[in-house]
Amino acid sequence: MFFEVSYSDLAGRIGKIKTPSGTIETPAFIPVVHPVSQSVDVEFLKKLGFEAVITNAYITLKQYGDIARQKGIHEIINFDGPVMTDSGGYQVLEYGTIDLEPSFIAQFEKDIESDICVPLDKPTGYGLSYEVAERYVDETIRNSKETLDLIKSNNNTNSIWVGPVQGAEHLDLVKKSAGLLDDMGYEMMALGSPVQLLESYEFAILANIIATLKSTIMSKPIHLFGAGHPLTIPLAVALGCDTFDSASYILYARDNRYMHPNGTSKLDNLTYLACQCPTCISMTAKEFISLKDDERTVELAKHNLYVLRSEVLSVRQAIMEGRLWDYVAQKARAHPKLMEAFKLFKNYKYLEDATPLYKKKAIFFMESIDQYRPEASRIRRILSTFRTDKKKIVLFPDTEVSPFYCSQEYFKLSKKFSDYQICAYNPFIGIIPIEISDIYPVAHNVISKKKFNCNSSKDYPTFVSSLQEFLSCNFFDEILIVADDFMQGIIQDIQITSKNLKVIENSNGVIDQL
Repeated sequence: MFFEVSYSDLAGRIGKIKTPSGTIETPAFIPVVHPVSQSVDVEFLKKLGFEAVITNAYITLKQYGDIARQKGIHEIINFDGPVMTDSGGYQVLEYGTIDLEPSFIAQFEKDIESDICVPLDKPTGYGLSYEVAERYVDETIRNSKETLDLIKSNNNTNSIWVGPVQGAEHLDLVKKSAGLLDDMGYEMMALGSPVQLLESYEFAILANIIATLKSTIMSKPIHLFGAGHPLTIPLAVALGCDTFDSASYILYARDNRYMHPNGTSKLDNLTYLACQCPTCISMTAKEFISLKDDERTVELAKHNLYVLRSEVLSVRQAIMEGRLWDYVAQKARAHPKLMEAFKLFKNYKYLEDATPLYKKKAIFFMESIDQYRPEASRIRRILSTFRTDKKKIVLFPDTEVSPFYCSQEYFKLSKKFSDYQICAYNPFIGIIPIEISDIYPVAHNVISKKKFNCNSSKDYPTFVSSLQEFLSCNFFDEILIVADDFMQGIIQDIQITSKNLKVIENSNGVIDQL
């Protein structure tokens, strides 16, 4: 096992990728290091805690040739930890082609002792027609097979070889590409060419691409090329990306772009530096702007690296605490297109697979999207299996006291309606039989104390389904509903069939009035 997982939440995983030169803790941001003209000292990256870097094998070959073979990539870039090499796919994306065969660049990556290697691929980019994208995918598959045949013939079992998944927005091509690379035996997958999507903030398209790949290959680690924006990292991790790389820290710095947790700003537009990294606490915004160009670029790049490191650590902590859904939800409010992507989470059923059955903390329900969080979807399926022989039922709003059978409301109801099936209801969880009202997260969730309203049943389709399924699978001659504002809105929009249906508005002392 070169990849071991210790914690997970949604599809995010804290784990360890073992390489010949050391271990990488995931999720991990892997900074791009230029093999010839690196602006930020690699020693600074090591001190900051980045366990791995990525560099370009094609540029290394063109610049150093046999010298690189003799020294090895670690000595060339002065980094003794895990080094990942891109074979030249980015140059193919930029220039259309490069003058090397896949087997030649693969042999070079082996010769320079790269820890994590990527075959020469043909990136599909974004916006290509289906026919062109399919041709690029097929070329990448051929290259990848040629590469793997070479590696197997050389008995090179030390390096981790990464299958480059292409297809972009053509999701069936993404699935085809991933499936074929998996069948070939690639140990790790990498999603190629998202840069154009990220630059245009097409987070929803990117989310669907990642979800397609992750749904096809669940267990193997996944790398995301070109993801170096603080808003992208939580989204990508939650959907299943374990590592990601970018040169954003220096590219943004050259463009005077200052990273912060919820995006980027032009340094010229800042009056205050809210960041507490060593760079920002050592000067004012005005002093930062007044630095000489080269010095400002390096210092700004260092600041950007601090922000990226902080973001990764925040995501790891959210995974450990079981709060990744909440963390991504907070981030989603930083940009409308990020919220658009977050709302797609309700379609990704695989997010349940790695979400723990039980958590140490209660989960938060804040708005309608939260009805789709994995814990809620899972418990609704469990509750839907409940069957009772009782012919009469009372539905009562869930109380602040958990579990419901410990509340004063239940004590009074059980005395007054001893022959009734008593159930609580919760907008996010559905119908809750009293007998199982203490399981997670039925008794382990927090909702605002204010009255909960909804515009119509369209806001909470999961609750409507839960209610209708429960009533259809259990045959009640009499239904008594104590309806709060939420339930009143639901009842207005749906039809409940019963010989004897009684709806009473919830109010202080309502049980005594029954």
